Amino acid sequence: MGTYEKGAVRIHFEEAGSGFPLLLIAGGGLNSTISGITGSYPPFNAIEEFRGEYRCIAFDLRNANPGQSSGPLEIDRPWDSHTDDQLGLMDHLGIDKFMVLGFCIGGPLIWNLLKRAPDRVVAAVLAQPSGSRPEMRDLFYDNNIKGWAPELIKRRPDITMEMAEKFLTRMYRTNPDFVFTVTRDFVRNCQTPVLILPDDVPAHPYAVAMETAMLAPKAEVSMFPWKEPKERIPVAVRQIRSFLRAHRPAGPAG
Repeated sequence: MGTYEKGAVRIHFEEAGSGFPLLLIAGGGLNSTISGITGSYPPFNAIEEFRGEYRCIAFDLRNANPGQSSGPLEIDRPWDSHTDDQLGLMDHLGIDKFMVLGFCIGGPLIWNLLKRAPDRVVAAVLAQPSGSRPEMRDLFYDNNIKGWAPELIKRRPDITMEMAEKFLTRMYRTNPDFVFTVTRDFVRNCQTPVLILPDDVPAHPYAVAMETAMLAPKAEVSMFPWKEPKERIPVAVRQIRSFLRAHRPAGPAG
């Protein structure tokens, strides 16, 4: 358990296990915290599953209401500000190359990591990734303006609702298509191995997950559905384990 600080940014993180570094990004949207990895929300506890083989690193997203991370609301670069935090945390821990496993909002964040640091991310697992439905373009904006912004403003007198609205507009309405952070051309040319575990709820559209799997030249995809019945979850975890082992570099970790 520790805190990474850079300027006005403070990121709370936890580590478990040893081996090649595995960054874990919890679900929960802008309220993504470590408990989204370890608590009752995720289909499986990724730290418990992978700490035996990997140096697992989980963190609270900047300005997640239930978490301990905080920092400015960077209205003009919402996704990149979070990517800055993740890459900065890896630098703080002395880690160069790493793998990443992300749930929900972890999907768009992972694509942004692959865009920003293609030489550092060795392989990526996107579980129940978020994506944009043509018939529900404002889903994420609406959910966050009601479920994230009011509590943040209550806690942070330096942030106004107008600022939160601009932040969410830039995040979810400026490029409201596909996976928010990258284009289809980027995915088509991405050489990083990715494993996609699709979901099919409003915020995690099956069609978008499968489109990324079809476009990415080094993509693999899990069975579907993989969370129901619950007996399938261990099979999906085995596939993640096999995928990570297949792409884990030999030699010194990180």
